[in-house]
Amino acid sequence: MIPAPEVLVAMSGGVDSSVAAALLLDQGHRVVGVTMKLWGGESDSGCCAVSDVDDARRVAHQLGIDHHVFNFADDFERHVVTPYVHAHATGRTPNPCIECNRYLKFDRLLQRASMLGIELVATGHHARIVTGADGTCRVARGADRAKDQSYVLHMLGQEQLARLAFPLGEMTKEDVRTVARARGLRTATKPDSQDVCFITSTGGRARFLGDRLRLTPGRVVDERGAVVGSVPAVELVTIGQRKGLGLAGGTRQPRFAVDVDVAGATVTIGRRADLARRTVELDDLAWSGAPVSGPVRAQVSAHGEARPAIIDAATATLAWREPGRRVAPGQAVVVYDAATGDVVLGGGTAR
Repeated sequence: MIPAPEVLVAMSGGVDSSVAAALLLDQGHRVVGVTMKLWGGESDSGCCAVSDVDDARRVAHQLGIDHHVFNFADDFERHVVTPYVHAHATGRTPNPCIECNRYLKFDRLLQRASMLGIELVATGHHARIVTGADGTCRVARGADRAKDQSYVLHMLGQEQLARLAFPLGEMTKEDVRTVARARGLRTATKPDSQDVCFITSTGGRARFLGDRLRLTPGRVVDERGAVVGSVPAVELVTIGQRKGLGLAGGTRQPRFAVDVDVAGATVTIGRRADLARRTVELDDLAWSGAPVSGPVRAQVSAHGEARPAIIDAATATLAWREPGRRVAPGQAVVVYDAATGDVVLGGGTAR
């Protein structure tokens, strides 16, 4: 009987990665746990604090597996934190979790696994890996749609997918907690972490960015250019935002940010209809397999709806079947198959 391959499991200190390690052990793999030390600053999100490293280490001890800590803090600062700050400084809406996956979890971690002679890496993401009739591997939605994380994994290509495992793909979150409770894992009732690990709930974006760049007070103007309000920092405003624009009450229709000009310290507002767009141009468009042109479904937020669209791979342009709200520059646009909307084909960043 051929023994199951050795697996490096990324253990964040949460219940998902804890159960992923346990399931792989049950399948006969030799499992090595690793926690990536990414953020050395203040954190209360439940995924980058010192207590999370302790939780991961203790779960590894419960499971009887080795546990290591890899310090990737410099890479995290370079590839995630610095671009996050720069994006806000230029009026874009970044998704740091996607960049962390792109550069840390599925690049540096895979590299480190190779150095250790370990081919397979597993995480606790709620997603699946499927193989098509042509042998192409792709990310697909997890069984628990409320926890599906396929959107933030759209950048994975064939070389990466061949070395990855997502043991929780067919499980619901309640299934995961049931397994954790049955095995007595200390993370069984631990709350889920927030999306942005380095933004604290007490300080928020304003404090984090204010410590790293000069925030610019700005004026809010309507479609005619008349000043109708003000914001304490234009860098904190995103396309589609409704609240926090300093508008006087009593308007007959809701108003939204339809344009953000950081250099001019100006936010332009308009009606909901002014946000409607038929197309979106994409930068850094990447495909899990061959480029796709034609009918697809596209999603613009982690838990949003995948809507019918047409993609042109040659021009990196996506056209919605029905006009939708403008996608903020910097947001990820993830392309799924047209038939089911379950299988990730690729994705890019709104220009």
